[in-house]
Amino acid sequence: MPSDWSRSRLPLDEADRRRRRRLLGALAAPALAGLPFQARGGAQIYEPMADAVRAALAARIADSAPPQRRITDIGERIEFIDWLNEMSGRLLRPKPDYRERIEFLRTLDYEAIRAGLDRQLVLGLIQVESNFRKYAVSSAGARGYMQVMPFWTNVIGDGDPRTLFDMRTNLRYGCVILRHYLDMEKGDLFLALGRYNGSRGRAAYPDAVLAAWHGRWAYTPRKPATG
Repeated sequence: MPSDWSRSRLPLDEADRRRRRRLLGALAAPALAGLPFQARGGAQIYEPMADAVRAALAARIADSAPPQRRITDIGERIEFIDWLNEMSGRLLRPKPDYRERIEFLRTLDYEAIRAGLDRQLVLGLIQVESNFRKYAVSSAGARGYMQVMPFWTNVIGDGDPRTLFDMRTNLRYGCVILRHYLDMEKGDLFLALGRYNGSRGRAAYPDAVLAAWHGRWAYTPRKPATG
């Protein structure tokens, strides 16, 4: 994953900049004002893949390991609890139920780290895609938190698109798919996010996710106290 986003961004003309400002304004307003949010929909496009790749992705979807990390190191556990508390507070508006928030965050932590993704990036993507609505459906037919297109259940899943409304299933698909696109693009996050949204090479969607990631979801772990 590139550390310098500017190296992977495509140049924007003035019209693109105006579209980007309008897009970010539209995304920010519902979060701030509690207005209805229209799911943008990650309209992933089916692309033929090698049988070995399909089998590997299917195995990652089917893994039945429990959706929580086992943390034995005390320092790492304290850091995780700090993260959980901080993110729970930020999710209070879209997810007022405490148990639902904690279950969601624990599952997101597990699935993001399992896929080798930054948790804050995944939170930013979900904000842009569905604004944390479990049953969101876009005009393109994408479903759930990470707006996964139903065809994926036939390609690497059990063929039942209804499962995309299950929290854990949706987060697993979304993280596995984004990891797949990152691998396809050799770590180029800009192009991978474009594939995820079905808009590869255009800046509006990657920039919106970037703004959410480094804006609302920016997070720096606290340094442990020294005595």
